[in-house]
Amino acid sequence: MFLSSKLSFRPNMDYKYQKPTLFQALIPIVFLIVALFINVRIFGDSSLDGSNQIILLFSAAVGALVALRLGMKWNEIQNGIVKTISSAMSSIIILLLIGSLAGTWLISGVVPAMIYYGLQILNPTIFLVAACIVCSIVSMATGSSWTTSATVGIALMGIGKALGIDGGMIAGAVLSGAYFGDKMSPLSDTTNLAPAMAGTDLFTHIRYMTITTIPSISIALVLFLILGFMQGGSGDVTQTDEILTAISSKFNINGWLFLVPASVVFLIIKKVPALPAIFIGALLGAVFALIFQPEVVASVANWEGSAGTVAFVGIMKAMYGAIAIVTGNGIVDELLTSGGMAGMLGTVWLILSAMVFGGVMESSGLLKRTAEAVISKVTSNGSLIAATAGTTIFFNGTASDQYLAIVVPGRMYSDIYRERNLAPENLSRTLEDSGTVTSVLFPWNTCGAYHSNVLGVATGAYLPYAFFNLVSPIMTVAFAYLNIKIKKEKENKKEKEDEV
Repeated sequence: MFLSSKLSFRPNMDYKYQKPTLFQALIPIVFLIVALFINVRIFGDSSLDGSNQIILLFSAAVGALVALRLGMKWNEIQNGIVKTISSAMSSIIILLLIGSLAGTWLISGVVPAMIYYGLQILNPTIFLVAACIVCSIVSMATGSSWTTSATVGIALMGIGKALGIDGGMIAGAVLSGAYFGDKMSPLSDTTNLAPAMAGTDLFTHIRYMTITTIPSISIALVLFLILGFMQGGSGDVTQTDEILTAISSKFNINGWLFLVPASVVFLIIKKVPALPAIFIGALLGAVFALIFQPEVVASVANWEGSAGTVAFVGIMKAMYGAIAIVTGNGIVDELLTSGGMAGMLGTVWLILSAMVFGGVMESSGLLKRTAEAVISKVTSNGSLIAATAGTTIFFNGTASDQYLAIVVPGRMYSDIYRERNLAPENLSRTLEDSGTVTSVLFPWNTCGAYHSNVLGVATGAYLPYAFFNLVSPIMTVAFAYLNIKIKKEKENKKEKEDEV
């Protein structure tokens, strides 16, 4: 159903303190962009280890100085920070539980089984499609495009080149699949971050993303299929066989293991809240590890004592800390690692730092003033979503960090979506459709720099073939202008009333 007319929209934004000028509102944002650009150029991939967090805190300090100049008191700024951090606490707890889930799914053989069966669909004729699907499976299982690229992605690059396929095409297929899985997996940090910023829950966000994501990946797969049939030559798939042998020699691979992810999917379908669903998934992983992989649990424990003590220590280590399964195959060994809860602390640190910045900007009205400049040009829901998508891509290209491309626009636009009676999942979907997936298209973005280095392919070489990443933002804007599946807030309220 098409919009019958364009409705002029001007946000009703009241300012508790002196209204900032656009110049004042942009000072912290410009400082953030410039400082992050310099920081990433100096630290490169390691900027995520802590320097980006410090830049966020410095930017928050700049924003606080502007807020004080506008008449705010420090206690009011601090209260705004605390309030903003509180809004992200559920996502932080989920991230910690996801770390535990990743650990138990690894030692139980769930993740290895997904990789094992996924790799077997490889075929020289449909290599690009298969590569995309394999990376989708691995990324869905791990929740990480970075892990997928650095492990299976490297293996696929070697196999594809042996088959005579262009490196840019292979990398495009790898990244399309990796970011599809990263975007749709409940284990992904960005998939948890986007709904937290928009004000919706994890599984509602994932369900709503399928509306635009499934068409996007379908188009990508068709394009890869066309490219695949244009490729000639054949090659040795010994590397794949070695990976399969390494996995099967360490784990008891069988179909029963898929009951664990199937159970979580069932809970999602039944609309069980994210926290208990993920917790149950982690516990099921632990139970299946004890049943099917007792030797792996014992090797992780590396502990002297009774069988019960060893099992307890192994499960606990997998849930809270870093573990690594050694098979003797370098690629597999790199893949079969997990950081547990501790591995999520870096992301939690980044979220907290971003929330400090967002709290200052929001409580002082600086975000509102910045949004006014953009929203004043909005005349329809389509143009609002297009503006959101454009802003996220802008931050990916200027702030050089996909988290900021989600956090800052998420805080900027959340009130506007509510005032237009748009359900928050419209915002969270747009943030991921245009923020998460386009981060890899900029060579100076941390994601672009990382994947280019890991895969050994220049960003410009794989960009034309990263079909999923290119189509996703176009798809979300097209759906908005055509008014397809643009959910209203009143529909959410009615659904909740029906559930009660």
